[in-house]
Order: sequence, then structure tokens, then C-alpha cells
Amino acid sequence: MTELIQLETHNQIATLTLNRPERHNSLVPEFCREMLNALEEASRQSELRALVLQANGRSFSTGGDVKAFYDNRDNIKPYAREIVGLLNQVIVAMVKLPVPIVAAVHSIVTGGSLGLVLASDIVLVAPEASFTPFYSVVGYSPDGGWTAMLPSVIGRKRVSDILMLNQTISAEQAVQWGMANRIIAADRIRDEARIVAESIAQKKWGSIQRTKQLLWQNTNALAESLEQERYLFCEQIVTAEALNGMEAFLSMRTK
Repeated sequence: MTELIQLETHNQIATLTLNRPERHNSLVPEFCREMLNALEEASRQSELRALVLQANGRSFSTGGDVKAFYDNRDNIKPYAREIVGLLNQVIVAMVKLPVPIVAAVHSIVTGGSLGLVLASDIVLVAPEASFTPFYSVVGYSPDGGWTAMLPSVIGRKRVSDILMLNQTISAEQAVQWGMANRIIAADRIRDEARIVAESIAQKKWGSIQRTKQLLWQNTNALAESLEQERYLFCEQIVTAEALNGMEAFLSMRTK
């Protein structure tokens, strides 16, 4: 069986790779469980100094797998409660990880997968990278930190505009607005993320560790906000609007 999440460690740097390329690294329960396990394993490595987050395939990660939601339509609320809950656990585990996370975002990010980017400490984006919510198109309620995390980064008015009109955030905008640190060519982004991680590893470890603790000190409030996203996501997912939206979205994708 193919590992959905790959974790390797070399010279105090861990590399966590999203590895569901045939489905654009979209989120399903087993994917999130494997990511949680990988983060837990990384947290136990006392010599670890940084973690690089990257993805295989054409997309970085495209949020919840709409086909999986639709396939579970007869039991959709429990399924939604599970998958969004697991995603929230991943996000909180990322911000609580003792070492900084350097994300190499080489391509598109949609839906709840934005949370993987927002929970990273340093974010490199390729020129081809973009961030699109799709909630108002499919008929979902936002999750993945779109309301729990993004407004504190780019402002509530911008988030309202992006979510309600389904606007795409470009790589350039992500850097300008503080979602990402810099743009790196796609063919160099993994190497550059490794260089950044190695540079972190060479700094004073106590200082780095406490810096991350201070920057992410409000994890309880974050968890509560993410839980509110999950609650409203589950309330919305059972509506006819969401079901019709999924059918239309999947029909559009198969044409």
C-alpha cells in the first residue's frame, strides 16, 4: 500500500511529503490520520530542529475530497464531523510541533488545505501557487482556518471578499499580504526549503523553540475557533444546497 504521508529525517531535518498525487493530495480521513501520526513521530525526535512540508504531484493539496463527501452522502454529517475534526487536529499538531515548519508550496491549494499552509511557520511559494476557497461554489461552510486563522493574517475584509466571491489569491498576493514569505521557482523550491530549514537548525535552539511557542501561544483559542468551523461545516453539509453543489461540481469536473 502506498504511504499517503511520507516522513524522512536527515541531519536534524525532517521532510514530510503529502503523497496522494492521483487525487491532488485531497483530504480524506486516512490521509489526515497518517499526517497526525507523522507529526507525532516527528515531535518525539529530540534532535529534530526543523520540518519541511512538501507535496508530490501537480497540486499541493486541494482540500476535502468532494467525491469522498458525495460517496458518503447517506452518512455525510458523521463523515464531515470526522474529516474536519481530523484536519483541525492536524492544524493544532502543526502549531504545537516543537520545531519550525517550512512549507514548500509548489502549486495550487484549495479549500481546507489552506490550514496546512497557515499552520506552517515559514512559507515558500512557487509562482504557480494559488489559494482558492471554493466554498461558495460547492455550497460548503469554510473550514481549514479560512475564518479561524486567515483574518488575523490578511484582514477580515479581504477574507470576506475572497470567500464570498470565491476569489483566488495569487502567489504574489500571498507574499504581499503576509501569507507567504517569498516566491521561489518551482524547480528550486524544495531545495530552498531545505536550505531554510538547515539555516534554522544552525541557530540557537532554545531561542528558536521559544520564538515558536510565543508566536503560537493562543492554541486554545485557535482550537475553539476551528471547532466552530467544524460545527457550521457539519450544519451546512446536510443541506440540499450542499448536495446539489457537490453534484454540479463533480459533473463539471468529469466533462
